Amino acid sequence: MSDAHIVGAGLTRFGDLAPADTLDLMAMAAEDALADAGLARGDIDGLIVGYSTTFPHIMLSSAFAEHLGLVPSCAHAVQLGGATGLAMLAAARHVAVAGAARRILVVAGENRRTGQTPEQTISTLAQVGDRTHEVPNGGLIPAYYALLASRYLHETGATEEDLAEFVVLMRRHAAAYPGAQYAEEVTVADVMASKPIATPLKRLDCCPISDGAAALVVAAEPIGRSARIAGTGQAHTHLAMMHAPADIAVGARTASAAAFAEAGSTADAVDMLAVYDSFSVTLAMLLEACGFAEPGRSADGVRDGRFAMDGRQPLNPHGGLLAYGHSGVAGGMAHAVEAFRQLTDRSPVQAGQPSTAFVHADGGVLSAHVSMVLERA
Repeated sequence: MSDAHIVGAGLTRFGDLAPADTLDLMAMAAEDALADAGLARGDIDGLIVGYSTTFPHIMLSSAFAEHLGLVPSCAHAVQLGGATGLAMLAAARHVAVAGAARRILVVAGENRRTGQTPEQTISTLAQVGDRTHEVPNGGLIPAYYALLASRYLHETGATEEDLAEFVVLMRRHAAAYPGAQYAEEVTVADVMASKPIATPLKRLDCCPISDGAAALVVAAEPIGRSARIAGTGQAHTHLAMMHAPADIAVGARTASAAAFAEAGSTADAVDMLAVYDSFSVTLAMLLEACGFAEPGRSADGVRDGRFAMDGRQPLNPHGGLLAYGHSGVAGGMAHAVEAFRQLTDRSPVQAGQPSTAFVHADGGVLSAHVSMVLERA
């Protein structure tokens, strides 16, 4: 496949951003991304947007194009849960390589924290379950991930304290990153003492609900300091937990293997990691499934400093979903924004000068997976 490059990025702060709504937040991130790339609105001929639970418009790409004053030659909207942001980037790459557009704006955002009640958020997220057997019986995302965590701890011998190590690391990174929703550092003891949500997950094991937006510009040619999209991979294994494969993380293994193969790279060769972390157990399981640790041993990478800012493979320097925040599609996109920033020396917490980055996101309950390898152009 021919090259496509990320050439600009925008990211709002996350948290309570009232009174901004979905279109306002998307515009904030988009304008920052265009300025970062040195482009004007008229330079954009492609647009891909991610869904919004607070503004579920049937023509969201058209609504946003009108809002920002864009007249794209192609426009799309994508809806794939937490994997949406990376799926949009992968789609933008295909659009650029195919020549359907040369400069594609990829953007998502929503006021998930202030634009709906907690009950509405929970109800929306509950729809990932089987509509006949799980949704009517009250299955919720935290409960599903608690089941994953219980099985993970049982099968690997890892502990709840191991999971807490990831929360501590993400909070430490977020404390130094402007705009993070949770900027206060915590200890393993703090995580263990936090309110139970769904055993064995506690409040601090769970990401917050946020307002926020993120945007990236993908181009067929490098512009200024750019990051090349060297490889992508996807896998879609199930939706409902009752239909999940025995190896529930197999999708992450498949997607990451495809991305590494296309990029001609390996897990050991990448310099930084940006991995989806809706819950502490999500991060542990994905790191292991994507080849960065043996089963049950990912927390060792926190304790030995491997995933620290000055470690061999810094992990989520912005603090990830667990600490920077989670505003739907933009939450996952923030990982890609930070990978791009690190590769182009734009990050406010630059971790050296990495030459390659691995980004991974999952949607649902380890259901849909997208992996991406980025290289300093």
